[in-house]
Amino acid sequence: MTEVKIRKGESVEKALRRLKKKLDREGIMRDIRAKRHFEKPSEKRRRKAARSRI
Repeated sequence: MTEVKIRKGESVEKALRRLKKKLDREGIMRDIRAKRHFEKPSEKRRRKAARSRI
């Protein structure tokens, strides 16, 4: 689980920004968005093939 501790004198907004950056680097948000709805295996293959072409 990803954690961000608020430093002394740090605003909550800045801590949230650090958390978002950390989640982006770890790819957690991408996984959450991908698993929001069921994706058929054929759609997964098509998306993977399109990503490899780029």
